[in-house]
Amino acid sequence: MTLKIRVIAPDRTVWDADAEEVILPSSTGQLGILTGHIPLLTALDIGVMRVRIEKDWIPIVLLGGFAEVEDNNITILVNGAEEASEINIETAKSNLENATIMLAEAETNKEKIEATQKIRKARARVQAFTVINN
Repeated sequence: MTLKIRVIAPDRTVWDADAEEVILPSSTGQLGILTGHIPLLTALDIGVMRVRIEKDWIPIVLLGGFAEVEDNNITILVNGAEEASEINIETAKSNLENATIMLAEAETNKEKIEATQKIRKARARVQAFTVINN
């Protein structure tokens, strides 16, 4: 038995496939889902979702949203998502460095929040790229 996983961003369906397991970046930590999981609705944080198909793990960057689990169907609605294969690691590392500098130089709370969000997104991209290339 498998899980039917759909990841939907505002502009496209990012992922639509069956898998044996998924690990989601929930707002309270990593959340593992296997077949037969009880119904669940959870908020998702910026981070890397990992999908296991047979023995392979596929990372997908999620930029926040919600996930619903019901009857081995997982519907994930996100603000944005990127498959690790789409990530340019040099750009991601550069964005992480720039965002870190922005945070250090931030003076207002708004600037600090924006820089922190950019750091979290860049870290997730670097982490997803690292997972796929190890």
